[in-house]
Amino acid sequence: MEKVNGIGGMFFRARDPDALAAWYEQHLGVDRVGNVPWKQREGYTVFAPFAQDTDYFGASDRQWMINFRVDDLDAMIAQLRTAGIEVETRPEWDSEIGRFARLRDPEGNPIELWQPNH
Repeated sequence: MEKVNGIGGMFFRARDPDALAAWYEQHLGVDRVGNVPWKQREGYTVFAPFAQDTDYFGASDRQWMINFRVDDLDAMIAQLRTAGIEVETRPEWDSEIGRFARLRDPEGNPIELWQPNH
């Protein structure tokens, strides 16, 4: 059976696409769409639909949440907080697969950061 081999893009609506793309580039290092798109390193990608009534994404009006892998969660959290971005951590989010943190982009979209256990 032929299978897809990764996520080729994530597309979503934004009130101010240029400003939001700049925020993702400045704070998370995700290159804007242009001649050369952002290139991920290989690693696990979780694809998991959730129940309609889940509270996992925070606000119930949000239909998606993106999860970014990071090498050093503590350094990323410090960088974001230095920039004035609120980041939430909870001990119960950490598990045998790694450590997690949550934040929201300027338009309120939920973002999860994941430092996998190696």
